[in-house]
Amino acid sequence: MEKVEKFWQWFQDHNEQLIALGDLADKEREELLRALQYQLTKYCDGLGYELGEPTADGRTLTFTAEGDTDLFRYVVELVDAAPDLDWWQFLAFKQPKGTELKVHFDKMVFDTRKMYFQQLECEEEPEMLGLRVALEGGERQDEDFQVGVYVTLEALMGEFDCATLVGYMETVPLPDEPFKAGFQALDDLPKFVEWFKNKRDE
Repeated sequence: MEKVEKFWQWFQDHNEQLIALGDLADKEREELLRALQYQLTKYCDGLGYELGEPTADGRTLTFTAEGDTDLFRYVVELVDAAPDLDWWQFLAFKQPKGTELKVHFDKMVFDTRKMYFQQLECEEEPEMLGLRVALEGGERQDEDFQVGVYVTLEALMGEFDCATLVGYMETVPLPDEPFKAGFQALDDLPKFVEWFKNKRDE
């Protein structure tokens, strides 16, 4: 049996438990979620998942390659092979989470309403998008801060677009008057990305 089939067989075997996840004791729930991640890693090391909150229509299970484009094909393969199960919606890649976000990362909070961006040209890869992000603390170059900014971009754009479109990113301190300095509100980035994609594909 192929690895992808083994994963979905395990999922179907535990479907009732996964549906009742919120009713399980903490230890049992944690063990089940660890088992889900273990089965996913057996299928493809490097993949992760996100569980949406339950709604009247069911629950989403999003599979992610954590931005690693080398693993994108495995995410697509997995979702393409998903069984048709009541109460579940299976999604490939982290989806955009909207705008006016507060993204928490490693004890830091990134408020998109207080962040701005400029487009930068990627000379070596003109089909890719360069971004200069202005925010409070933007002079910081430590890895955790930079990753936090990237995670914020991913929350606005979605995993696929962020990983396949953003070729370069840098951060700078927040100017006193961002708009006069040529910046746009970061919450306008999703619209800008759609414009960029359409222009690129012309």
